[in-house]
Amino acid sequence: MSNIIKKLFGTLLQKPWEKEQMAIDTSHPGKTFNISEQKSAVIIIFGIATVLFSLIFTAYIYSIPPGQDTMYLLKPNLLWLNTSVLFFVSYFFYKITKDLEQKETSKIKKNLIIIGGLSYLFLFGQIIFWMQLMNSGNYVTTNTYFSSFYVFTTLHGLHLLGGLFFWGKVSSRVLKLEKNKILNEEKSISALSWYWTFLLIVWLAFFLMIYIFNDAFIDWCKSLIS
Repeated sequence: MSNIIKKLFGTLLQKPWEKEQMAIDTSHPGKTFNISEQKSAVIIIFGIATVLFSLIFTAYIYSIPPGQDTMYLLKPNLLWLNTSVLFFVSYFFYKITKDLEQKETSKIKKNLIIIGGLSYLFLFGQIIFWMQLMNSGNYVTTNTYFSSFYVFTTLHGLHLLGGLFFWGKVSSRVLKLEKNKILNEEKSISALSWYWTFLLIVWLAFFLMIYIFNDAFIDWCKSLIS
């Protein structure tokens, strides 16, 4: 334990401007975490998006009036379908990741196209669900529940559109490549896989909060924050 503490404080007390330490830092290969530039960019997006979505979650939790019934989505079938679509997207990204690890590139192009199609299907499903809500008289100004739902799903959709933009750039390059050269795009594809996994996790957290658990989940979240 004492060795760990000494090592920790030794690192904190390093003086990178001194010649001896500069020589050590310069000789370091710089690959401690071995994370690509693409994944580093995704991690930064994770951080910003997590803060943004956390603020929305917190605002929703504390803006629900006491005793307000949050069971508003009476026909959530389309939401369940959309959630399953995101699971399938993550599944196909998992297949691509495994293929890249095994250097098996024969199905990567097809799976990338499927991922794009499923992602657009998810967005189309969200638009249909919004239309159903508005046709039943539930708008963004109806109450806190619906305003939170519209705001979150809009932001989530915008993040997914951003992901589709980069998916389009990566896919356009991959589709032009021969099978033996697709591995050159491994870092970009892996970063996309991370991004879609993050979108799935955020969606599941919101879905659980706003429909599955409702009041019980909100009370539990409040107990964690307070």
